[in-house]
Amino acid sequence: MARSPAYQLLAEQLTARGLDPLRIKDLLKAQHIETPSWGYANSGTRFKVFAWPGAALTTDHKLADAGMVHKFTGVAPSVAIHIPWDKPENGDYAALQQVAHSHGISIGAVNPNVFQDPDYRLGSLGNPAAAVRELALDAILECCEIMPKVKSNALSLWFADGTNYAGQDDLRQRKQRFETQLRQVYKHLPAGARMLLEYKFFEPAFYSTDIPDWGTAYAWCLKLGPQAQVLVDLGHHAQGVNIEQIVTFLLDESRLGGFHFNNRKYADDDLIVGSTNPYELFLVYNELAAAAESSEPHMRTAVANVAYMLDQSHNIEGKIAPMIASVINCQEAYARALCVPRAALAAAQANGEVLGAHTLLTDAYRTDVRPLLAQVREELGVPADPLAAYAASGYEARIAGERGMTAHTGGYQ
Repeated sequence: MARSPAYQLLAEQLTARGLDPLRIKDLLKAQHIETPSWGYANSGTRFKVFAWPGAALTTDHKLADAGMVHKFTGVAPSVAIHIPWDKPENGDYAALQQVAHSHGISIGAVNPNVFQDPDYRLGSLGNPAAAVRELALDAILECCEIMPKVKSNALSLWFADGTNYAGQDDLRQRKQRFETQLRQVYKHLPAGARMLLEYKFFEPAFYSTDIPDWGTAYAWCLKLGPQAQVLVDLGHHAQGVNIEQIVTFLLDESRLGGFHFNNRKYADDDLIVGSTNPYELFLVYNELAAAAESSEPHMRTAVANVAYMLDQSHNIEGKIAPMIASVINCQEAYARALCVPRAALAAAQANGEVLGAHTLLTDAYRTDVRPLLAQVREELGVPADPLAAYAASGYEARIAGERGMTAHTGGYQ
């Protein structure tokens, strides 16, 4: 296979840094990013959802669109589903899985919806009403039953639970209610499956959130058992939080279950990952790449089990193209992290060379990895420029003609 002069030059530069370009390519080929089914439908902010021509109207549409992202990137082989949004009318999950396979992908994490029903006005598992807590528990246990049917090994849990006013509810009792219900969920996990517990410091609750931070999620995972792990959503932190430090802490504790990748400027904006803060995404991947090369076996095991998923709402920029752009940004961040000369960095750190160590890291970040990724894509048999190839494919115009445009006023689906 022909190699571009740009790639050959970069390969020489990487070799000069003591890095192996062939190994880097192999790692990039093995990268997997899971896309969210809900990201292909009309969704956005709580203020207004702007309908997009050809946006997915059915789960079959979502699977077809996810298949296109994988077709053009080669590294997005699975799609997360949301229940009941993606629940087949006839309950035939085997057929749903076959549809996914027909588009060259598989079904990944299963996400229960315990926030949209009117009964959840005061919460789900933390609700003061026992009947509502049971309703939410039943919804989650249904997802546990669905998982083996679609061969999913990840139950992804996010809760909107919290309060808006001081005194609205007893905070300690809400904690205890949550623990009681989560124990029931954990008992019903399918064999070999993991519970990925997500946290968020505010929104939609504004005074208190029942799982407000990684420490709360981590503490509950420790109580539940080894199959309970923390899910890190990049947009669920206060401004200035050092997410990469959280990542490496959880890796060292073998409790990092996965990511919901997105980007934000202010709050949980759910923008294209890497669009507003690509350096942060690089630093997150830097910790992951370092763990994979660690001399400590538990770190290598922990990072090998991390699930990489997108969780984004594309309200004004289309659906499929921004998903492809997100995958590309993850590829570039990972590629740059693989350009870090680990031995040289460790030596500089051990010698207290503050600026020298920092420069090694920033030099890797500034590396133009696009020729490397173009070469990787050609070797994977996908377009070197996925976005341009998708734009030229005609798929966008075809689905716009077939599906039309359905108006939405807010919320999801």
